[in-house]
Amino acid sequence: MIASAKVMLLGDIGVGKSSLARRLVFDRFETDYKTTIGVDVLTYEMATALGPLKLILWDTDGDFGASIFETVYMRGASAAVIVADASRPATLVKLAGLARGFTDRLPGRELTAVINKIDLVGDARLAIPPEMEAGAILRTSARTGEGVVEMFASLGAGILRRGL
Repeated sequence: MIASAKVMLLGDIGVGKSSLARRLVFDRFETDYKTTIGVDVLTYEMATALGPLKLILWDTDGDFGASIFETVYMRGASAAVIVADASRPATLVKLAGLARGFTDRLPGRELTAVINKIDLVGDARLAIPPEMEAGAILRTSARTGEGVVEMFASLGAGILRRGL
């Protein structure tokens, strides 16, 4: 039997949560963007050194903000990917707040912080909030695919190491 884990995709509107999920699951980037309303759910099966894992990706509406932690959507979450947009510094501040909220509400769960859209801005222009460790934030581009599979592979391994 394959292990499965519910993974919340959190972040501000337009940071690329849906694009990251679709890049992973379908290996494509769609320029025809539709805003997520509520939650979209996608699945992805992966092999890890610790065995196979099915990720159940809950792609959330960015309008939730910190109130997402008060919703039924969070029930049973094994992990979160919290996303910021490299071209919008304010989303990095939101990432830091969501990361705090997730670890406060669901301690011991796997958390991955991601700056997406790195293809739009050079690393030198990224202002990492002081409360976040610069090395702990992964960088991806859903458009080019850079870092996406590796980020989810690392997340999957972390989930299995923690025992879901």
